[in-house]
Amino acid sequence: MLETERPTSGATPPRFALSIVIPVYNGAGSIAELVRAIEELSIDGGHEIVLVDDGSPDGSLEICEALVDSARVPITLVSLARNFGEHNAVLAGLRHASGAHVITMDDDLQNPPEEIERLLAHAQRSAKQVIYTYYDEKQHSAWRNLGSRFTDRVADFVLEKPQGLYLSSFRCMSAFVVREVSRYEGPFPYIDGLILQVTHDIDRLRVRHLPRAAGRSNYTLRRLMRLWMSMFVNFSVMPLRISTITGFVFSGIGAIGGAMAITEALLYSPPAGWASLMAAVLLLSGVQLVILGIIGEYLGRLYLTATGKPQSVVKEVRRSHSLSPGESRATVLLPERA
Repeated sequence: MLETERPTSGATPPRFALSIVIPVYNGAGSIAELVRAIEELSIDGGHEIVLVDDGSPDGSLEICEALVDSARVPITLVSLARNFGEHNAVLAGLRHASGAHVITMDDDLQNPPEEIERLLAHAQRSAKQVIYTYYDEKQHSAWRNLGSRFTDRVADFVLEKPQGLYLSSFRCMSAFVVREVSRYEGPFPYIDGLILQVTHDIDRLRVRHLPRAAGRSNYTLRRLMRLWMSMFVNFSVMPLRISTITGFVFSGIGAIGGAMAITEALLYSPPAGWASLMAAVLLLSGVQLVILGIIGEYLGRLYLTATGKPQSVVKEVRRSHSLSPGESRATVLLPERA
């Protein structure tokens, strides 16, 4: 009789049914309410919270430390040395998660905490490796929704994303997917790209999306462009292929134009074509610069990866644990580099 054995290298048995990983940046106005609501959830098999402070300048770290000290469920606080970005912070948190399933979510309370139980139940019932959420209506600004739709369309093309799948930051992953995603050590992670490299065994669940509880979105146009470039360049050679195809197309157009110019010169006496010449030069020069920029982006990222640019630097890890006489509420662990 044949037996199927799952890979177990580096794997440890899950300690909880669910881990909830929350990257925190400028979340002082909402993180305490979110954590308290998550602590009230009833999860069979238990749950833990992993907070990752991504170099917040607004006092979020102090609030997170107080939450660890007064924790009612196990809480791990990962403090990064500076701001590295949401996806880098999520990866740092995934490496400290020990649940059979892991849910990632933002710190802004736009995803109601009570939806966590529905998401976990759907993941357990469907036995899918990843469950993404989607919304009837997103409570973001118009330009942010436009940017999300653009990123989603590009992901269809670049990442070979299943049609109709919305790449939400509120997602549930199995321990297997978390383990494989956490192997990535490059400095430019894109969580959804890593997930799609591991599995297409994906389902989706509709959930509610609420207006932001406090403050405003941390995603500026610059941050969205940086995230888009990580997806477009780090997880596909499609831009290089597009550059090659563009080069062939414009070479063909140039050959046709050259043949037409020679024919016209031999059969007619055309006037000097300064305007058409300048238009052709500017067009071809622009295309060349775009192609060189794409190649330069690849080379620059390759150089930063080869020289050891860190994905993140963990300054400190604090863990709450069950209280017993004479014990403090939190354990402080040594810093680490990721």
